[in-house]
Amino acid sequence: MSTFEVDGVEYQLIRNPYTNGPMITRADGGEVPNRKEICRRFLRQYGWTDEMFRNTITNELERAINKIVNDGKLKQPRLNSTLSKSGGYSREFSGFARKSPTSVNIPKPNRDEVLKWIEEWNKLEDYVAQEKAIERVFHNELKSNDDLTNILIKCSVLNDFYSTHIFKIYPLAKHILNLDIDGRLNAGDPNLVNDIAEVDFGDVEKNFYSFATKYCSHHRPDKYAIYDSYVDKMLVHFRNVDRFALFEAPELKVYSRFKEILDQFQAHYGLQEFDLKQLDRYLWRAGKHYFPKKYY
Repeated sequence: MSTFEVDGVEYQLIRNPYTNGPMITRADGGEVPNRKEICRRFLRQYGWTDEMFRNTITNELERAINKIVNDGKLKQPRLNSTLSKSGGYSREFSGFARKSPTSVNIPKPNRDEVLKWIEEWNKLEDYVAQEKAIERVFHNELKSNDDLTNILIKCSVLNDFYSTHIFKIYPLAKHILNLDIDGRLNAGDPNLVNDIAEVDFGDVEKNFYSFATKYCSHHRPDKYAIYDSYVDKMLVHFRNVDRFALFEAPELKVYSRFKEILDQFQAHYGLQEFDLKQLDRYLWRAGKHYFPKKYY
């Protein structure tokens, strides 16, 4: 395991179990509140300029540190896939807990179940109207992402309709503009979602992963699926019950992995006739029913 220091604090490089790349942690086990800033401070010692940091996500910075510290040869700890006694898949890494099957009784995914919950979604008049409005915004005169005004309007509409609670839209919109995303959107680049999600608000880095999946999906619903907490709960539930795929819940927040898991879900239950938008509406509406949020 390789180590380095920043401001007198010792950090270590380990393997990120979700991206398979290097990840920095504190050697003493303490919290790293802003990984990107630690990366910046280290790399500035090796000649990195502010321009070099522009549009560079944290994972890329960690790979740069790894190359400096180890000449690109990071020794990776072994990651074991196991099947718990209770029947749920687990991965042993950094104290991940084994998962037990949930006690919620949910019908197995099948054609009739999907159609039933899609029809339930269609009964939500406000959601149907909002989706029509979003489609008009994303697919007509505001379709491109090379104009800041276009992006501001689209971000504001999504933030309002989906209640994503982003308190300041401008830095997010500017971040998207700087990424120059239209080519990657059309190509269906899975890494684009996480690139959009990581936004630098000065001294604080925010991750708007669910919003980023929505932003990409509303541009290219044929290539990008939407992630939210209800979709997460449904996929984890059926992983526990039927073991349709081997994954830990945090892997769902790495978009390329999320899409792989969703594809496995679709194939396992024979749901290939449904597109990504239809699968999302099924998982979201059923998830909202079976895993209602409790407010106290």
